[in-house]
Amino acid sequence: MPRDGSGIDVARLRADTPGCAGVLHLNNAGAALPGVAVHDLGRGRCGIVTFTVPGMAAREASARLSAQGINTSVSTAPFARWDMAPRGLAELVRASPHACNTEDELDRFIDAVAGLGGGTRDG
Repeated sequence: MPRDGSGIDVARLRADTPGCAGVLHLNNAGAALPGVAVHDLGRGRCGIVTFTVPGMAAREASARLSAQGINTSVSTAPFARWDMAPRGLAELVRASPHACNTEDELDRFIDAVAGLGGGTRDG
């Protein structure tokens, strides 16, 4: 439970549960990929990551990932008015891995997203 006793401490659960630790590294890796902009806010992060590839429509990025067997979705401003509109965002690619995804699958995802941005994970 969080310190205030309000419910399940999901961040702690993810960090302490085998298999979930791999989900956490998506936000860390995504923020460092050249040519990719991560748009997640807040200090606490989860495995879900939203991003754009400058110069590429989110739907195109999602389709390219799909062609590689990687499932993502596209979030659009009409469905996130309070968040995206004030930041001038029209659409974002959303990846939401789960604890059942392996480290290899997450690494393949990160490499594929890096490729969309015209780079590699190492720059």
